[in-house]
Amino acid sequence: MLDFTDTRTAFSIKSDRDIRRAYFMYKLISYPWLVKMANPMIRFASAIRFPINWIVKPTVYAQFCGGETIDECGPVIIKLKEGGVSSILDYSVEGSEEEKVIEQALQETLRVIDYAASNENIPFTVFKPTAFGNSNALEVLSTSHSPDAESVKEGDKFRQRIQKLCERAYGYGIPIMIDAEDSWYQEIIDQVVMDMMANYNKEKPIVFNTYQMYRHDRLERLKQDHARAKKEQFFMGAKFVRGAYMEKERERAEEMGYEDPIQPDKPATDRDYNLALKYTLENIDDFAVFNGTHNEESSRYMAELMDELKIARNDNRCWFSQLYGMSDHISFNLANEGFNVAKYVPYGPVKFVLPYLMRRAEENTSVKGQTSRELMLLKQEKDRRKR
Repeated sequence: MLDFTDTRTAFSIKSDRDIRRAYFMYKLISYPWLVKMANPMIRFASAIRFPINWIVKPTVYAQFCGGETIDECGPVIIKLKEGGVSSILDYSVEGSEEEKVIEQALQETLRVIDYAASNENIPFTVFKPTAFGNSNALEVLSTSHSPDAESVKEGDKFRQRIQKLCERAYGYGIPIMIDAEDSWYQEIIDQVVMDMMANYNKEKPIVFNTYQMYRHDRLERLKQDHARAKKEQFFMGAKFVRGAYMEKERERAEEMGYEDPIQPDKPATDRDYNLALKYTLENIDDFAVFNGTHNEESSRYMAELMDELKIARNDNRCWFSQLYGMSDHISFNLANEGFNVAKYVPYGPVKFVLPYLMRRAEENTSVKGQTSRELMLLKQEKDRRKR
């Protein structure tokens, strides 16, 4: 039985100073009113170019980010590996629709792929697809049966950029994961990613699509994608997350009068999430599975199912992942039991990564029990070290 309460293992790579900083950060985050007040203040300070790096970088930035550049993430990558955990560098700068900014993001992502190929501690690369396309065009291509010529043109440019990234990853033999987006962009992304799989996953899973299981149609979509993969004889890369845009999705569906794409409640999401894990593990010869969750039960479920199905714990087709700075009790205890674990390590200049940091703070405030769980475990470790 996995023991996620083992704080000695969970925080084995953290110094006493790291523990104190993490405790301080989660204590601040535990006050919703403070997070709500800080968000617009930090955004305003950033907008008027008021110097805030001196307070952000050693606190919330150090807790949730690896560094401002790829090279600056090096010590974090080494430190995580001391605890048996790999790293996935995630360029977390917010996208823009300017061609110049899109090209900069493309070149940075290519650099990450090159770096990952030279570093055995980085088993995957990842990118956010909306960073490489025009949002209006992606929406039209996802929701319209007769897209206009301009949208089709932008869609072709989007496809070419995604192909360039996948081709680079394929050349190195390193898997590349494409994140999920809002439902009104997702259809064209799914189409492009499945085409990339058909092209690059003939020998092994290289390209991964992401399934947000808080959507009620994703389990069926997974099975449909698998059917296509079997027919066209390529491997599936499947990354599972619960989802990141629920409030926005519900509000938009209500405003525009279409069916809410989100599950009716959390138990339904949990059910489909675990069913997706079960489906892929039972068909592991066709899949590589990436379980991206901070949920203890889904982590335990996959680990126990792997043992039950006699899938080796270090089978390179099966991975667990959590975000850097969060849920170390899951990551390091899984790694200690011999499972493959990788932390998402966001990076980028402080001022450009602020939106990501604000989302992390809001997420920890809003997800029931998450902040109190982190605080409880950190306090237990502080007390254990004192003893």
